[in-house]
Amino acid sequence: MSPPNALVLDDVSRRFGRRWALARVSYTLPTGKALLLTGHNGSGKSTLLRMIATAVRPTAGRITVLGHDTREATEQVRREVALLSHDSFLYEDLTAHQNLVVLGRLLGRPDPAGDSRALLERMGLSARGSHPVRHFSAGMRKRLAIARLLAQKPRLALLDEPFGELDPAGILHMEQVIEELRAEGVGIILATHLVEQGERLCDVRLHLVEGRQVTP
Repeated sequence: MSPPNALVLDDVSRRFGRRWALARVSYTLPTGKALLLTGHNGSGKSTLLRMIATAVRPTAGRITVLGHDTREATEQVRREVALLSHDSFLYEDLTAHQNLVVLGRLLGRPDPAGDSRALLERMGLSARGSHPVRHFSAGMRKRLAIARLLAQKPRLALLDEPFGELDPAGILHMEQVIEELRAEGVGIILATHLVEQGERLCDVRLHLVEGRQVTP
């Protein structure tokens, strides 16, 4: 039996008040593939990612993630999906290491401290692991947020402008993380304004204009 598709959007729409953020979007992403999601600010990219992650419900239509309907199997979807968003959701008063240990414990990992040290090293943050997050630069916060995503071990990773706030070395590091996730069979949805960069990392592209899908 073939594995379920990573994502199926079936005539999906989302309205906020009188404004339609997304209108009748349909798309299928096979498992293990990387999708580049493009569009100007306000085109609906972040709204779509938040709906896939079950943070927002569609007004109409159906979203299926790895064979699970996001309305009917919300908890299962949340176990399979990780979202890197504009909000880092980091604990400001805890150290980088403590942030990852807390998450590891919530996820029931057998060795959250060991996992944290490995992730901090992977993201180039080992030397700052004992420092409170409130003293981190924007780029360091982004690296730690990426480490949080990796700690979740998702089958589908949603990356909303992952290169923002990163210096050239951080951007290269992020590209390597994406390539490593792909090698592990993790599905990727990458929303970015850096189209050429995204096309190098992804297999297919979905372009949004004012909430509607169009051919790029």
